Amino acid sequence: NSTMHALLRFLSFHLLLSFGPNALGSAIINGEDVPDKKMLYMASVQSYGEHKCGGFLIRNDFVLTAAHCDYRNLSVVLGTHNLKAVDGSMRYRVRKCKHPNFTKVINGSDIMLLKLEKKAQLGKRIQPIPIPKKAHKLKDNAKCLVAGWGFIKKNVKPVDLQMAEVPVIGMEECRSQWSQKPAETKLPKDVLCAGGYRGNKGFCQGDSGGPLVCGKQAVGIVSFNYNGDCEYPKIPNVYVDISKHLSWINKNMVKKIC
Repeated sequence: NSTMHALLRFLSFHLLLSFGPNALGSAIINGEDVPDKKMLYMASVQSYGEHKCGGFLIRNDFVLTAAHCDYRNLSVVLGTHNLKAVDGSMRYRVRKCKHPNFTKVINGSDIMLLKLEKKAQLGKRIQPIPIPKKAHKLKDNAKCLVAGWGFIKKNVKPVDLQMAEVPVIGMEECRSQWSQKPAETKLPKDVLCAGGYRGNKGFCQGDSGGPLVCGKQAVGIVSFNYNGDCEYPKIPNVYVDISKHLSWINKNMVKKIC
């Protein structure tokens, strides 16, 4: 509706001032509500009880998210699509396992594991999502899903969990678009691209750390886009390629302490 579009335009301008060329990933643009029985792996990554990023459960004791979501006093909420309906049983304290090579999103390794202090109670409201077991190449234009909450602006409460269908964009084409003006940016080696280009669906700025779901697997983690150009982005959205970090993920999930 027109009010939402006006808010999104405001957000785009605000982010342009705040972040410059490479805005961190966040709200789902032109999405739809996620049915209660779908996406039971979605996690709200919160700082001092406030939603900051998305994340997703990959085992009953681990959530995967983006390294740039490394805020203070983190906790994770599982088992609800509505962040206004959170009770204490849904909140999990976590231990952070951030990729040691992470410095900033444009340099890659934007990946973090959150180990839950207690195992999630799997059932009708919470289920993990598989991740790839080996390196793989996504087909260009394959239809995938991205999901998240995202605040429109400070003190505006989030809506229910949103999702949008986004096409995979080949890395050659994606790198080409990012290397040209206005971005003039060299992408890191451990990313993939989907949505936000030649279309009006994608992520914007609260969905950082959320999953890119292709088939029934989480294959990417929302990392960044260009300029927070939320409504009609001209340059593809960028995700961490989970398959490039499988050895690091598996090594850390075996450890008792990250």
